[in-house]
Amino acid sequence: MAARCPYFTAEESARGIRPGESPAAALRRILAEPGAHQAPCCYDALAARLVEKAGFPIGFMSGFCVSAARLGLPDVGLISYGEMVDQGRLITEAVSIPIIGDGDNGYGNSMNIKRTIKGYINAGLAAIMLEDQVSPKACGHTSGRKVVPREEAIMHIKAAVDARNESGSDLVIIGRTDSRQAISLDEALCRAKAFADAGADVLLIDALASVEEMKAFCAIAPKVPKMVNMIEGGRTPVLPPEELAKIGYSLVIYSVSLLGASILAMQIQS
Repeated sequence: MAARCPYFTAEESARGIRPGESPAAALRRILAEPGAHQAPCCYDALAARLVEKAGFPIGFMSGFCVSAARLGLPDVGLISYGEMVDQGRLITEAVSIPIIGDGDNGYGNSMNIKRTIKGYINAGLAAIMLEDQVSPKACGHTSGRKVVPREEAIMHIKAAVDARNESGSDLVIIGRTDSRQAISLDEALCRAKAFADAGADVLLIDALASVEEMKAFCAIAPKVPKMVNMIEGGRTPVLPPEELAKIGYSLVIYSVSLLGASILAMQIQS
């Protein structure tokens, strides 16, 4: 997969996408380095440029934030596949750092997921995060979420891996489960391990409720990088990157922080 050509070129000292390197290869290189690497949310091209300018090596295209910024609507499954792909393309064209794309629940069944994977690859995204919620989905740290059966969730990850391989891409596939709140911690740990066995490159159990649960998660599938979602006021303890790295995390996303700061700034100005 050839590297895409952004409008702006990263400085040589930056840890962005190198010449001839695909976005996914850049992300894999960064994740192979020690530490918990931070990826703030970027819901449009301007936000992504600001994330890059601030020195962050990775950006995260949050579905919550894209839905809010693009539609003015909550994260309840209203943003579509086509809108997310379009937003992802605009973001990746604006920066020279790898961008993780929120793929929600894949926007349908296994066939839809295969189309979603190919669309995210063509948009220049480095990774896609796929969750196991039923439709319509909801924000990960809210109550009342439901998940599809475990077997169906595993099939979705396998379909994503197949589509990635068929495309000749190295897209990073992030397997996310919301079953910690929907069912139990044991079910979430079981699903995360199954996602790793199915070929997921990175794992996320969203809304873990304590440091002990976070440690239990990082202990499974030790060779597969773990991701954590830091939301101010959310269910998961908000910890500094150094402490998250000690627990065992390789990737930290801040899925609403930048949007929250933007809203506050606009409210003050008005």
